[in-house]
Amino acid sequence: MTDFANPVCVALDTPDPAKARALLEDVRPHVGLAKVGMELFYAHGPEGYREVAAAGVPIFLDLKLHDIPNTVAGGIAALMQLSPLPSIVNVHASGGSAMMSAAARAIGGAATRIVAVTLLTSLSQDDIVETGFDAGLSTREHAARLAALAKASGLDGVVCSPDDLGDVRAACGPQFLTVVPGIRPAGSPQGDQKRIATPESARSAGADILVIGRPITAAPDPIAAAWGIAASLGL
Repeated sequence: MTDFANPVCVALDTPDPAKARALLEDVRPHVGLAKVGMELFYAHGPEGYREVAAAGVPIFLDLKLHDIPNTVAGGIAALMQLSPLPSIVNVHASGGSAMMSAAARAIGGAATRIVAVTLLTSLSQDDIVETGFDAGLSTREHAARLAALAKASGLDGVVCSPDDLGDVRAACGPQFLTVVPGIRPAGSPQGDQKRIATPESARSAGADILVIGRPITAAPDPIAAAWGIAASLGL
């Protein structure tokens, strides 16, 4: 489903738009998208977003909206006023079908794709049980259920862990967009991620977009790191 020849999405998790823009300019020959998240958008809003987006790389605006349907729809409608438009925006699937449907309608015919976060890659089985999920179901089963709900609600895809790809594909089919964080090249520190995979294995499992942050942005040579990941994927 992805239109991106290069599935690598560099996660620019910094509150400094100038730093984010400079890093993106450096690695742009080796990435297909850039993720702008809460740190930058909360600190600098649309102006900071525009500074990064001016690099000309498609933007995944990762704000994970989660509220009552009317509020989330209003938030999405506001994001649809950004210029250039983000290529992807997201909400939390746990907000429910009414919220997701309202968010999908708020896209208003724009080319922006809207995806839902299933379960964060920092959450283990114990973590989801602690927060009230059914202890009788695995993280994979929960992710697949939430993905199916997102599809039924009119969304274009989900954010899911590499572990969940097979179950999500089985539940939602090959055309449902999968945006996959928790990507760690072999030998990279795991950090706070608990359900991870290498770029090659995630891509082979059906990931459309690979969200990769610290293995690129915290590397001694981010350009070389981005090149190495792209090369490992045959790009």
